[in-house]
This record gives sequence, structure tokens and C-alpha cells, in this order.
Amino acid sequence: MLKLEHITKIYQTTDVETLALDDVCLAVSRGEFLAIMGPSGCGKSTLLNVLGLVDSPSSGAYWFLGKDVARCSEEELTIHRRAGVGFVFQSFNLIDDLNVEENVEVALIYRPVSGHERRKRVQLALDRVGLAHRAKHMPQQLSGGQQQRVAVARALVSDPKVILADEPTGNLDTANGDAVMELLRSVNASGTTLIMVTHSEAYAARADRVIRMLDGRLLDETTEEHPAAAHALGA
Repeated sequence: MLKLEHITKIYQTTDVETLALDDVCLAVSRGEFLAIMGPSGCGKSTLLNVLGLVDSPSSGAYWFLGKDVARCSEEELTIHRRAGVGFVFQSFNLIDDLNVEENVEVALIYRPVSGHERRKRVQLALDRVGLAHRAKHMPQQLSGGQQQRVAVARALVSDPKVILADEPTGNLDTANGDAVMELLRSVNASGTTLIMVTHSEAYAARADRVIRMLDGRLLDETTEEHPAAAHALGA
């Protein structure tokens, strides 16, 4: 489904050259739940940005849903990203001036979807995360856990092939973190590929596979022994 071949990413300023990704090779199966771990500054978020078509590699090939997108233009990347990727961030990234359903609907604004269909999709997404009754509330009226569930609904509303989650429990207490992880796991169980960056060993253990990074390189990987892993590896 997703395949990185010898990906390198270099950030350059007038004085400094930073090697963020160093010869990264990685394949992700359809329906897999992959966790990415490593210390701050090791390249995890850069890897997620490349996988999510937010950033382009400096060299190497990236096969996204069967297409090599490493040299696509920004416009082409945007089209592929809107069609196939949903994002969940640590900081929720909700718009304070919009209510819950409007925040979710934002993900559909630039898609060829009628107003009626948008409202239907938003309702279904909020039902899925258990927040349909909060549709008219503003973000500041919600708890942190509820805000993150809205963010998950926003990621789901466009029916993406893959969801990328960057420290989705980082701003949550244990109870809310557990609830969000259960939600993400259920989304993955329904067939959506899930790639999550995390510092939590406990949450990473819920993934089918864990890869670890250091200084822009992949160090090793661990496959968790549970039924979902067998399904993903056989995909």
C-alpha cells in the first residue's frame, strides 16, 4: 500500500544542512497498524510528513497507493492527500470559532461533495466517535479527550485509506488517552491503515508492528503477537 525506497530528506538553510531522514526503506500493508517510536528529533514527524504527502523527499522513491509520488508537484500531492489521507495531531488543531460539526465539515470543503452529503458524512463521523450530541458545542466547551475525538471524526469524514496520528494521546490524561487509543484501534479494525507516532511503549504495544528511529534512520522493528497483526501481515 505504502512503500518508501531509500528515502532521504535534507533541510537546508543558508548556514546549516540537516539530514532528517537517512536512506529510509519501509513498506506498510493495507489495514496495518504501525507505531513509530524514537527520541525527540530523530525524524519521526518528518517521516510522517513524507508518508502523508505534506513534504517531499530529497531523494528516493515513495509509492503511495501504487503511484510514485516522490516527484509530484504540490498540486498533485494535495490531490493525492485529500483523496487518501486523514490526520490526527497532538494539539487537536480545531478551529475555535467553529462548532464541532463545522470543524469536522472543514475536511470536506474542497471536495466535490454536495451540502446534503457533507452533512450526512459529518453526522456519521460524529456518531462513530460518540459525539453527535455535541455537534453544536464549541471546542472550548469540550474536554481534551472530546476535542481529540472530534479531531478523529474530522480525519474519518473523508473516508481516507490511511490515518496518520502524530502523538494523538500526548496532551491527554491516561483515561482519555486510553479512550482515544480504543477509538483509533476500532477504526483500524474496520480496515483503515493507521500509522502512529508515539512516545508511549504501552500504546505502541497495541500496534501490529513497531519501528524505532534514531538520527533519521530505522533501527529495528517488533511485530506484536495478536490477531490483528496476523491479518495485517497477510494483507
